[in-house]
Amino acid sequence: MSGSTAGEPNDGAGTDSSSREYRDRDALRKRVFRGVAVQTAALSAAVHLLWAWPRLGDPADPRPYVFLLGGAFTVAVAVATLRAPEYRRLYALGAGTLAAFLLGYVGWYGAATPAALASDPLAIVAKGAELVGVGAFLVLYRLAPPTGVVLERRQESTTEGDNPPGDDEPAASNEPTASDEPANGRSDS
Repeated sequence: MSGSTAGEPNDGAGTDSSSREYRDRDALRKRVFRGVAVQTAALSAAVHLLWAWPRLGDPADPRPYVFLLGGAFTVAVAVATLRAPEYRRLYALGAGTLAAFLLGYVGWYGAATPAALASDPLAIVAKGAELVGVGAFLVLYRLAPPTGVVLERRQESTTEGDNPPGDDEPAASNEPTASDEPANGRSDS
């Protein structure tokens, strides 16, 4: 693929993809937003797990089971956000998961949402973390390069890192090694 010319729009997928905007995954701004997104996702998951654990025996209420699954999924998204390359889809998934918790709360309580929120300190913490987390994941989404650019970078890094066959073994040297020494520890030279 060649870079764009003067008459063509650049969608970020050409060789110009290493533009200043998308260059470094570890730029300070991206690290800060990634840290905020991961921490808020972990906090939201922890609050949901804390709320759900003592209520698991109640078969009439489906929320504890949904919260356990949602909390585990949120933790998985947070870990992937820390470890994976910049994938817009991952950031959209993080924002969507936290937004689903927010919308689910409003959907469950309906018009009584403000009263329910005011009476539950765990809900205040969770909903605050989710609001901040959705914002952080959306900022990461905007700062991340398109998926094609990430895949192109990954392909370039694997082809640059490949060694020709036979280069996996160290070069032979004429210097004696410990295994060349006699068993009694004396050298005959």
